[in-house]
Amino acid sequence: MKTTSLDTKTCDYCSGTGYFQLLLGGSETCTCCEGSGKKQEKF
Repeated sequence: MKTTSLDTKTCDYCSGTGYFQLLLGGSETCTCCEGSGKKQEKF
């Protein structure tokens, strides 16, 4: 069985949306990607 992965470079924490849905309502900007939804490359 071969596993293939799409190289989309989306943020792992917010799944590319750029924000989190809060339990009590509302949303909060993802601090990992700063709301861009893209994975930040750190060198």
